[in-house]
Amino acid sequence: MSTRIAFLKGHGTENDFVIVPDPENAIDLPPAAVAALCDRRAGIGGDGLLHVVRSAAHPEAEGMAAEAEWFMDYRNGDGSVAEMCGNGVRVFARYLQRAGHVTEGDLAVATRGGVKTVHVAKDGDVTVGMGRAVLPEGDVTVRVGERSWTARNVNMGNPHAVAFVDDLSHAGDLLSPPPISPAAVYPEGVNVEFVVDRGAGHVALRVHERGSGETRSCGTGACAVAVAAARRDGADPTVTGAPATYTVDVPGGTLVITERPDGEIEMTGPAVIVAEGEIDADWLETATSA
Repeated sequence: MSTRIAFLKGHGTENDFVIVPDPENAIDLPPAAVAALCDRRAGIGGDGLLHVVRSAAHPEAEGMAAEAEWFMDYRNGDGSVAEMCGNGVRVFARYLQRAGHVTEGDLAVATRGGVKTVHVAKDGDVTVGMGRAVLPEGDVTVRVGERSWTARNVNMGNPHAVAFVDDLSHAGDLLSPPPISPAAVYPEGVNVEFVVDRGAGHVALRVHERGSGETRSCGTGACAVAVAAARRDGADPTVTGAPATYTVDVPGGTLVITERPDGEIEMTGPAVIVAEGEIDADWLETATSA
């Protein structure tokens, strides 16, 4: 390992990430290293880490290399591996544009949740094709203190439980994962969204992301919320034949989610690179072994 490792810092609606460019997959990033880098006091700080690797160089992505040159090897803030991160994909694409690997326009990004289509505006928002939602049969129950709600089970390449509440404060402090029952529905954990209505086609959420705690935004969560809201509102595009668009306010900003009649979901929002620098590899080794 070289003595210093390049990194960048970026965010999408204040869901923030450490970005580690590593085209040939040469940097070892065990869970402890990722957690150290994402630590907000002793590290760089982030809700997660975007490991930028060429698909052909990563064993989990080489099968997608013909469709997408780049693989988003996404890790949660605690170092655990995740299938997808919607805000992360936008920031990942913005990094590729900044680094000169792509220009504005359309590109494909490989993720553990499949290949995602992305449209990068030169100076504006980024739109991500998030694929189709899967709606497993059966509801689940979310509890916070003495309150409980029936939640919609939505999978966006990663699992979500969407609960509509009267007030976002009812979500509590979200310092620990809200209890879900039956727990067996989510053997690898779940992202939990608490949602209130702001108007027609307009909702707001708070989210507890597995492995990260409460975050300022969750892109796949916003998509899951829009899908759940459309079903609740009788606006399922696969039934009505008309697209359903929801404005979703998150603590860090606003995302616009559209589900088309064919089931494909698009998410549009900002993606910003705020800094770049170098990680001291000696520090990282010490932090990892501590």
